[in-house]
Amino acid sequence: MSKASKEIIKKLKEQSNPENVAGMARFGINSKNTLGIPVPFLRKTAKEIGKNHDLALELWKSGIHEARLLACFIDEIEKVSKEQMEEWVKDFDSWDVCDQVCMSLFDKTEQPYAKAKQWAKREEEFVRRAGFALMAALASHDKKAENEKFISFFPFIKKYSTDERNFVRKAVNWALRQIGKRNQNLRDEALRLAEEIRKIDSKTAKWVANDALRELKAKKF
Repeated sequence: MSKASKEIIKKLKEQSNPENVAGMARFGINSKNTLGIPVPFLRKTAKEIGKNHDLALELWKSGIHEARLLACFIDEIEKVSKEQMEEWVKDFDSWDVCDQVCMSLFDKTEQPYAKAKQWAKREEEFVRRAGFALMAALASHDKKAENEKFISFFPFIKKYSTDERNFVRKAVNWALRQIGKRNQNLRDEALRLAEEIRKIDSKTAKWVANDALRELKAKKF
């Protein structure tokens, strides 16, 4: 580990707040190797550090929750390889790290659409969540993408709407809602898909569908 990464980790540990860790745990955030540092502080620290791919890799390897969040904020998108994405996704053990990495870094790489589909099919809870978190992030951030790219996610959303694991079902629902909020045509397609999902004999699928229907029916363009 370099001197720079050691100094950053020391600075993070000085900000440790056990009360915050307890509060984060109540929201389903893994408390293991967690310091309880607010994201705004980490983003401010990331701006002070600047983009640095090698440093990001070192911080990630530390295993510290906040160091991994900081890593995704400072990494250089053009240097993120498929191999790195696979290594990091296997390390996901908390929904917030999963979502932040997908929204702040992975969705801007060269292969996010393919990865979203690949990971959605994987059985590991946070890998599958990452697949749907990527779908939601792309729906929010990729303003130039054609509708067909998002409609291609529909078979995955329908198939895995029955996954009863909390962190997965919420991500499936999130992806469906974000796609439906892009434009009127995708809203109509998402509503049709939600109606199909609601007919599935699954309590989880019905929750995914009903929650999406409630939000999308209220959406105006």
